[in-house]
Amino acid sequence: MAKIVGIVTTARESVGGGAPIFIAKDREDLQTVSHLLEKVLDCAVHEVHSDLFIIVDRH
Repeated sequence: MAKIVGIVTTARESVGGGAPIFIAKDREDLQTVSHLLEKVLDCAVHEVHSDLFIIVDRH
């Protein structure tokens, strides 16, 4: 079963919920933080839209 373990966004006001939320300062930071978390957490990152990535654990 897949589980959302984190959210990375540049638009804090557009997200909520129980997963940790990481705020990026711009699009470049959004991509950098998302891909770093993907590697550190051994998860997959998915772009929902230009301001929002989700980190998903499929283990």
